[in-house]
Formats: sequence, structure tokens, C-alpha cells
Amino acid sequence: MRTFTAVALSALAILPYVSAHGFLSNLVIDGTSYKGNLPNATPNPSVVRQISSVDPVKGTSNANLNCGQDAQKASLLADAQPGSSLSFFWMNGDSGNWVHNTGPVMTYLASCGDTTCDQFDSTQAKWFKIDEAGQDSSGAWAQATLNTGAPINVTLPSNLASGNYLVRHEIIALQLAMSVGGAEFYPSCSQLKVGGSGTGVPDSSELVSFPGAYSDNDPGILDTDVYTPGAAYTFPGPKVATFAAGSTPSSGSPVSTPSSAAASTSASVAVASSTAASATQSSSAAATRTCKPGQKRMVKRHTLQWSH
Repeated sequence: MRTFTAVALSALAILPYVSAHGFLSNLVIDGTSYKGNLPNATPNPSVVRQISSVDPVKGTSNANLNCGQDAQKASLLADAQPGSSLSFFWMNGDSGNWVHNTGPVMTYLASCGDTTCDQFDSTQAKWFKIDEAGQDSSGAWAQATLNTGAPINVTLPSNLASGNYLVRHEIIALQLAMSVGGAEFYPSCSQLKVGGSGTGVPDSSELVSFPGAYSDNDPGILDTDVYTPGAAYTFPGPKVATFAAGSTPSSGSPVSTPSSAAASTSASVAVASSTAASATQSSSAAATRTCKPGQKRMVKRHTLQWSH
């Protein structure tokens, strides 16, 4: 009886831990929905590379920082165009809304070259950043938008050269980032085939590898001021690629616009537009309130629809 009770209590203790983690559940491109697979489930055809676990990637030298926990090549390619609107929907481990609300969201692309991305080894990828979203003027983080079931919206560069691309969407949860190794990384990769006649490409100096682009001691990953009101935030990794810095986000995406500082320096401070402030303020207080360690987070759950 004691053994059963101990096991039951251990299982109960794990439940909130698992539900606090998550995965990319759906990618919508110009209105076409591409459903992702549940982690470690029997896969269905998808453009989203399936991961094995909802657990975060820990440590910047972790090989899983590339595309997520044991990410596997997906079987499909999503058609896109320069300037296409991408909406990223995230779920937590129990299929509810994303729970974390502290930390940035960043988006990278990598060319698969002449190989279609369903055959491309992502460990060979050279990534360039096309978007970064941090805090708005009220101090609310971009990822808090996900607490309501809403997506993070990103626009592909308007002059992006045609070709095969992986898109890497990444959430960094900073609630434990006051100490080295505390940051939690949630990367996800999806496979695109971009058409059009664009000519925009990154400079070689703007390309990075994962792992390799970050250090555990980088500002924005080790952040002792994450709960200090008004403290400036420095995005980790490279600056937004020069040719992508002028791209405009999708309509209704106030939280994903790179700041002007992001376009000119990798030490950019996360300040979004006033539109972001009004959009975030319209979501529930539970979704936008920054929760400090030890505080209870109250999040109203909504069922996330698979098709959009």
C-alpha cells in the first residue's frame, strides 16, 4: 500500500511539470494549416519535424538545440512565398495552452540548398535570424500571447530568394535564468519550399550553427535581471539579417516586429510597438502577468483548435 501511494504521489508531482512544457502543434502559412505531430507518437505526414519529448532543451552545447528533442525529418514541404505570413501555435504537454510567459521568441531560416528539406540534415544547417520578439512597453513578453491560445505571427522577408528552407521557431523560457544553465529552450523546425523571384540572402557573417550560436553565459540567456522592472533585455545570437530587418510582420501580429535596434546590433533591446502593448493588454491578466519563482500561475485554459 505504501508503495502504491508513493508511486501515485510521484505521478501527481510530475503532471504539472509536464504540462508546463510544450511543442509546436500547428503552423499556418498564408491561411493553410499544417498540423504537427504529438511528441513521441506515431507520426502522420507533416511539415513540422517531430520531437520525442515536450521537455525543454537545457544547455547551449546540447545537440538538441538544433531542432528540438531528437527531432526527426518530416515527410512534407510547405509552399511559401517571400512575404508569406507564418503563424506558430504552441501547446503544453497536456494539450492545453502554452504556460510560460517570460522570455523571447526568435525565428531563423536555413537554406537546404539543392536538397529538399525533407532530406536535409539539420545539423549541417547555417541559420540566419529573421525575427525576434521580446517585451512590449508594458513589460509583457511576446510568448505570453501563447497563453491565450493565440499564435506568434512572423512574416518571411519580402525579398527572400526562392529555394528550400528550414524555419526554426524558438521560445526561450527565462523563469529560471537567474543562474547558469537555468534557461529553457524550445526550438522547432518546419520544412518550406519558397517560390517567387526574390534575391535576398544573408551575409556569410550573419550565419550561425546550433549548437554554437549561444553560450550559457550570454546576456539574454543568463539574465539576473529578468524580474527587474524596466531592465533592458539583450537578445542572444546574431542580429536579424540585414536584408530581413525591414520586413513587416503579418496583420494582427504586433508582438513579432524586430525593433530598430535589432536591425543594427546584436545587443538589441526588446521594445515592441505600441500596437503590441494594446494587443497584449487585451489578453487575460493571467496570460500577461510575469510570474516569479514560487508564485502560483493562474492561467485560464482554452482548447486550441488544430485547423485555422
